[in-house]
Amino acid sequence: MLEQMTARLDFHANALLLRSQRQQVIASNIANADTPGYVARDFDFAAALKSASGMQGGGAASATHAQHLRLGSTDAKNPDLAYTVQTQPSQDGNSVDLDRERANFVDNSVRYESTLRFINGHVKTMLSAITGQ
Repeated sequence: MLEQMTARLDFHANALLLRSQRQQVIASNIANADTPGYVARDFDFAAALKSASGMQGGGAASATHAQHLRLGSTDAKNPDLAYTVQTQPSQDGNSVDLDRERANFVDNSVRYESTLRFINGHVKTMLSAITGQ
C-alpha cells in the first residue's frame, strides 16, 4: 500500500530531475550562443520520463526478464542527448537559435514549477489523510 502512495511521488521526482537536467542543457546552449562551431543539444523529455518511470512506449522494445539488457538510457540522471535541428544557418557553424532556446527555457521553468506544486499538493493530501483531517 505504501508503494501505491509513493508511486506518484516517484513519478514527479523523476520529472523534476529531468526538468532540472533539461534546464542545464538549455542554459548551456544559451551560454554558448556565440561560440563558433557549437551545436545545440536537447533531449526528448517525454521519452526520457517514460524510460525513467519504467513505462513502455508504443513500439519500444521491452525486457521480458530481469536479467535482460536495457536499450538506450533508462537512467533519469543521464538522458540521451541529441543535437537540435539548425533553423538559422550561420557562417561560424553555431546552431543555437536564441529565440527558440529562450522559449524552451521559460517553458521548462514553468513546467518545473508546476511539478513542484504537484509534489507539494500530493504531500499535503497524504499528510491530511494520515492525520485524519
